[in-house]
Amino acid sequence: MKDVHRFKIQGKDDRTFWIAGEELHHLVKVLRLRPGDKIIGFDNSGTECLGEIESISDKAVICRIIAEDCPQVEAKTKVYLVMGLAKGEKMEWVIQKGTELGMAGFVPLRTRRSVVQLDREKAENRVQRWQRIASEAVKQARRVVEPKVFQVADWEELTAIFPADMQWLLPYEEEKNTSFSNTLRKFDPNYPIGILIGPEGGFTPEEVANAKKILKAHSVSLGPRILRTETAALAALVMVLAFFGDIG
Repeated sequence: MKDVHRFKIQGKDDRTFWIAGEELHHLVKVLRLRPGDKIIGFDNSGTECLGEIESISDKAVICRIIAEDCPQVEAKTKVYLVMGLAKGEKMEWVIQKGTELGMAGFVPLRTRRSVVQLDREKAENRVQRWQRIASEAVKQARRVVEPKVFQVADWEELTAIFPADMQWLLPYEEEKNTSFSNTLRKFDPNYPIGILIGPEGGFTPEEVANAKKILKAHSVSLGPRILRTETAALAALVMVLAFFGDIG
């Protein structure tokens, strides 16, 4: 089913699933699919369906379910990236590649040294765009659960967004003693892991101290070289997923 187009579905019953909204527009206007064509639909439950298009209207595409599957493509350890707002296309790039690699979700974080400042309207528009990027990356990677891009958050909101059993990693360029891999040996892969990534200028010492105090975050080193924020985010994500056996 490698060459079959993939779509996020609106809903399903025992016999059919249906597609609406932006996915409907893409199916009909861009790909120009027709009744009889086969597609794959997924609904973020972990299940995907192979279906045949039965009918197309202005409101929905109805597909007959041919087969269902629960492919083991999602990371067993849920890993979230929490990244300080960065300039240009860096956020988009991290969201796209992080989705392909297997991240569970993404939180854009307001930090002291973030050059980018977003008012409420701009932040909402940006999050909508970032979620669309994640949606497209899910299809490309053949995943069946789309990572959620959360609203732009402040530090104090993180404890409300995530459960109390979240395990926090804080890659920090000033950390000289604690290695990434040694810290992961203390983590339980059955509980979610959050990775805190600073913006271009990094976290301030005060932010690092607060993250350790409030979130119980573990400050770790990514090595002797200084990495760009987008490089650090993806390097840390890969290291966690590889350590717990999801990559490699």
